[in-house]
Amino acid sequence: MKKLINDPSEYVDEMLDGMIAAYPDDVRRLPDTNVLVRRDAPVDGTVGVVSGGGSGHEPTHAGYLGPGMLDGAAAGEVFTSPTADELSEMIRACDAGEGVLCVVKNYEGDVMNFDTAAEMAEMEDVSDIAQVVVNDDVAVEDSTYTSGRRGVCGTIFVHKVAGAMADRGGDLSEVQRVAEKAVDNVATMGMALTSCVTPEKGEPTFDLGEDEMEIGIGIHGEPGVKREDIASADEITDQLTGGVLSDLDPEGEVATIVNGMGGTPLSELFIVNRRFQAKLDENGLETWNTWVGEYMTSLDMCGVSVTVLDLDDELKELLEHEADTPAFSV
Repeated sequence: MKKLINDPSEYVDEMLDGMIAAYPDDVRRLPDTNVLVRRDAPVDGTVGVVSGGGSGHEPTHAGYLGPGMLDGAAAGEVFTSPTADELSEMIRACDAGEGVLCVVKNYEGDVMNFDTAAEMAEMEDVSDIAQVVVNDDVAVEDSTYTSGRRGVCGTIFVHKVAGAMADRGGDLSEVQRVAEKAVDNVATMGMALTSCVTPEKGEPTFDLGEDEMEIGIGIHGEPGVKREDIASADEITDQLTGGVLSDLDPEGEVATIVNGMGGTPLSELFIVNRRFQAKLDENGLETWNTWVGEYMTSLDMCGVSVTVLDLDDELKELLEHEADTPAFSV
């Protein structure tokens, strides 16, 4: 498989250097780590909001560093959790004395290392650390990587509302509360037309025939819950939308994401969104806002996920709060 890389073992290090070179006024790298933080972190008078996970999901997580979203983002090796040491350094670097909220996707390595990192940071005089665990993937209740549902693209909504509440001056309990509200009201389901190819392995993570698709995939190249013959964009969208709505059962207004997995053209994402929005309308739902693009990818996988967030007035206010990050702005 052809890739624009040098030494696979330097993949993450060189990627982070490239991000710093692209956004030198916005983000900086903690010395001798794979942690990026806002250029102005820690921000006086505000709760720090941090996240992290394996690389390969760009722009997640460092793409969301900036006012109104994240203060820190730790990058593990590809599809591998950051170490507890680096997560602890990130927490300490983003603590302005008001506490730090950790937004964690529900993978066993991430949860374990964030728990350990919080204990380490508390020993270094970070007084208040809270955590939310995102588990928005409706496809599976347990997987190779998790106990319970996986955390996937709905995490971006959690980053947005938590970062907005912190930017508005909310205390740690308030920032955690709105993050938990987003977790409780968001659902996602994805599919793949192809596997992804990791830099170290150089070959597909799983085999998928030219006439096959995988429904319910995760973001680490995990196979889905069922393999079927390839279908039309509308048929695929109907499956994903049905899975999300049957789990979430939203009412009234929603916010949505149509997310590319890394190798899907934007034109195809718009085709999916066309059907997605029609199905939401058929179910009596009004889309208050929708995002279409690549928000949480799986390297070069061709595929898509759809996300629905059930809204109330508070969540709408937080979603429309100003944000300024390399990958997303309001």
